[in-house]
Amino acid sequence: MSTAVRELPATSSFPDMIAQVRASFSARVTRPLAWRREQLKRLEGLIEENTSELNDALRQDLGKCGSESWVTDLGLVRSAARSARKKLTRWSAPERVSNPVGLMPAKSFVMREPLGVILIIAPWNYPVQLTLMPLVAALAAGNCVVIKPSEISAHTSKVLARLIPLYLDSKCVTIMEGGAAETNALLRERFDHIFYTGNATIGRIVMEAASRHLTPVTLELGGKSSCIIDESAEIRTAANRTAFGKFLNAGQTCIAPDYVLVHESREQALLDALAATIRKFFGPDPKSSTDYGRIVNERHFDRLQKLMEGGQVVVGGESDRDSRYIAPTVLCNVNPDSPVMREEIFGPILPVISVPDISAAVKFVNARPKSLALYLFCRSRQVENFVLHNTSSGGVCVNTTLLHHKNDELPFGGVGESGMGSYHGRFGFETFSHKRGVVRKSIRPEIPVAYPPYTKLKDFLLRWLV
Repeated sequence: MSTAVRELPATSSFPDMIAQVRASFSARVTRPLAWRREQLKRLEGLIEENTSELNDALRQDLGKCGSESWVTDLGLVRSAARSARKKLTRWSAPERVSNPVGLMPAKSFVMREPLGVILIIAPWNYPVQLTLMPLVAALAAGNCVVIKPSEISAHTSKVLARLIPLYLDSKCVTIMEGGAAETNALLRERFDHIFYTGNATIGRIVMEAASRHLTPVTLELGGKSSCIIDESAEIRTAANRTAFGKFLNAGQTCIAPDYVLVHESREQALLDALAATIRKFFGPDPKSSTDYGRIVNERHFDRLQKLMEGGQVVVGGESDRDSRYIAPTVLCNVNPDSPVMREEIFGPILPVISVPDISAAVKFVNARPKSLALYLFCRSRQVENFVLHNTSSGGVCVNTTLLHHKNDELPFGGVGESGMGSYHGRFGFETFSHKRGVVRKSIRPEIPVAYPPYTKLKDFLLRWLV
């Protein structure tokens, strides 16, 4: 697809940027479905025509290879934009609903209308996907958008800041680079919805700032996503899929398995299988593998080094601060009260803890804050149902990891400490839409039973109707 790019807009001040997009929304520029489809199509073009440059930026920021960048960042955005463009008519159509007896004759329906000006605060770990996927939903719903990419993934931020004004309607979509000072300045402004992806500490700050304007928020956070491996599990499959979910993007994934609870009778088999899987994925020296990423900066590298002290290294453990490399690492004999089990790891360190049975695993999970994802490996439907009905998490995968994130027919979001609200597919469209209830009645007939003065007959009818 060939998409002609726009000229860059003239530089304007920060208050002017906010005022411009709000004026565009007030002028109803974003309301027509044709405008929305065009923006989504241009977003597809941004990805397709700049894949190489975006890949280079992701490699510089996170050491990602092209295949991983496409699967986890670029391809997801293109698919989401294309899907939203094709389904937009159905999503935006008024939804007829039934009427109670007392309302008849009448027609009732729900309209979806855009909220207004949306602020998207994006993280650094998947800086294309987690910046542009919420943008897809906000544009599909007919909103104007202000984007704040993460300054930590600086190369990707710079590329997006250049490309977005070239491809999208700069009167309605604007992007602002910067650090904490710029984010704080944005949070002082009034928005109609704030979408934040990141950690719970900053999430609380965002929510507090939003409360000053009674602005609704969507918080996509994280937490310690548990992975339960039952005694009935097929160990090689569990090891392959757990290692894939954990070491993708060098573990810097909000839904990565944060720790494993394995039945005590299968612990050694799992440790052996994980070691074999890591060798199969990345070779005898993962540092030389072009398929294995790097830690985003030295601060996170140092934090992860300290977390390794919480258990015994059985696989990996090697590191190089100069290249921000930490090997895929598996720990055993882990202290449940150590920092590696209290903090979200967000790196390539996988603690493995043995448990005597599935009830102990569920008890362990429930003693901790609710996570963004929960993973279960088993071949018993009874065990599956027990875990599903006795735990709570943002999403669940059975006998795999991460893949619930790939299905746009499923809501993606957290619960409790792992966030609030959801998006992806129609769920994102709904997040950025106001559902407006409408009742339409004809002029005739006029039925005055509800009007005063009230009589015994009217009272009888009202008690029957209402």
